Amino acid sequence: MTQAPQSPDDAWWTGPMLANSAHTLPKGHMLIESYLYDAISGSTNSVNSLTYLLYGATDRLTLGLVPTAGHNSVRGGEDSSGIQLGDTQLRAQYGLTSLDAARGIPDLAIALIETVPTGRHDRLGTRPSDGFGNGAYTTALAFYSQMLFWMPNGRLLRTRLDLSQSISRRTAVEDVSVYGTGTGFRGHARPGNAFSADLAFEYSLTRNWVLALDVIYNHGNEAIARGTRNGRPVALNSGTSDSLGFAPAVEFSWTPNIGVLGGVRIIPKGHNVPASLTPAIAINYVL
Repeated sequence: MTQAPQSPDDAWWTGPMLANSAHTLPKGHMLIESYLYDAISGSTNSVNSLTYLLYGATDRLTLGLVPTAGHNSVRGGEDSSGIQLGDTQLRAQYGLTSLDAARGIPDLAIALIETVPTGRHDRLGTRPSDGFGNGAYTTALAFYSQMLFWMPNGRLLRTRLDLSQSISRRTAVEDVSVYGTGTGFRGHARPGNAFSADLAFEYSLTRNWVLALDVIYNHGNEAIARGTRNGRPVALNSGTSDSLGFAPAVEFSWTPNIGVLGGVRIIPKGHNVPASLTPAIAINYVL
């Protein structure tokens, strides 16, 4: 006996761990999605939080901000002096099309994201682990897409493809910083421009339960710091970086408007990128 295709109204989603939604919020609605995650890499254990605060200004335009904070624990070194504020994102997303799976039309959107340097990046003294920002304004342009497909068994598979390119400005740097400079340094630094691609899948097991997977590629250009230290010229270059990672997750939704997600981001050692493991939990609420 053939199972009837699952209705889109009978699938509740929180979204995967990493890929942003191409669907804009209806006018007057809000989304609050708060993440708590623990980035484990080498001798550093970094517990962080970020919260998406989004508002539907019109049916096509969603505005929002994403504050961040965290604490670093360093084996054999100085831990963060307390919970530190990170950089903050300001977001504007415009919907180009609305999803109509029956007609093969995906959600498509473009987003402009400005990262404001609210976190500390220099004058860190004996605690480099207090550095949770990069000190520079960063502008990113992103393209988001989202589509629904019916699997042979009638269940729904939702896919997302997110592409993003960011450009960073120069920032002044003094003394110990996130760029590897030491006491007495005076100069400037520029984070490397970056490109990212995220292909995500969500499989609806039941109305409430969903399996999700992100496949993420990141490329970063060189971060450069130039200046002087005690009268001598200093030039630091991080080199380019490349990584490919995965983020499997499980979603559970009590209602169409509230759900939780648990997952882990796994990044094997890449080009100038250390291996890392990042378990995360999140709660998603639309009102």
